[in-house]
Amino acid sequence: MQFDGCSGSNARGAPPSARIAVYKVCWEEGCDAQDILSAFDDAISDGVDILSVSLGREKSDDYSIDPIAIFAFHAMQNGILTSQSAGNNGPEPDRFESIAP
Repeated sequence: MQFDGCSGSNARGAPPSARIAVYKVCWEEGCDAQDILSAFDDAISDGVDILSVSLGREKSDDYSIDPIAIFAFHAMQNGILTSQSAGNNGPEPDRFESIAP
């Protein structure tokens, strides 16, 4: 596959054994911490390899109360890579919502 003449090599997507699991945590009322933690627990129990989290939450500098930071650490302890979006909340560069690693 070529992309604008940049490469003549083969490209492919995910391996045939890859599966996608989706966990609903947000409702009309918002994204409750209890639902987020439950989804992380379910994902860990389901044996996922990677978690990709894209949720807007209140900005917190205290990781000890941030549900995504807590369970991302817990997932990491279980060998699961967790990727989290910064949650840009506006055009200014300092408007991100999450600073958790």
